[in-house]
Amino acid sequence: MDRQTALETVKANIKNQNLVKHMIATEAIMRALAKRLGEDEEEWGLAGLLHDIDLDRVGDDMTVHGKVSAEMAREAGANEAMVHAILCHNEMLGVKRENNFDKALYCADPLTGLITAAALVRPEKKLAFVEAKSVAKRFKEKAFAAGANREQIALCSELGLELNEFIELGLKAMQRVADDLGL
Repeated sequence: MDRQTALETVKANIKNQNLVKHMIATEAIMRALAKRLGEDEEEWGLAGLLHDIDLDRVGDDMTVHGKVSAEMAREAGANEAMVHAILCHNEMLGVKRENNFDKALYCADPLTGLITAAALVRPEKKLAFVEAKSVAKRFKEKAFAAGANREQIALCSELGLELNEFIELGLKAMQRVADDLGL
């Protein structure tokens, strides 16, 4: 599987452009995490890109979200490590996070929403103007980007990263793909 094929698969299955942008943002953070941890950047990035590919099919049914994504990813050429990480990103499935790959996708997923919200409250609405310290400050405000699960993000500690370090890594990763994100 290559990135172009994965992106085409995402665009063929996901109509909501904001969701596509979330998946691209997750890919960027996963690539940065892989680089930081000495792992396979392509493999981790592709899992981030594909992790929510089933949402147009399953809608709000979180009891199957992730299972369908994993199968769709497998059919598109994802390896078993990628499939397992995708299964683990939805805690409702009860699939145990076994390694750094699984843990990375789990904590990267909600970080994209927190960082995106931090950009959208700025007058410029651009990631270039967001600072990691302001995202970290917003992290403490439960009402801000309420859908971004703080406990899930904080599990970056299981990867050996402090929260501020993880936020900075995520922000820089998303800034590198800001044009693709429209931010």
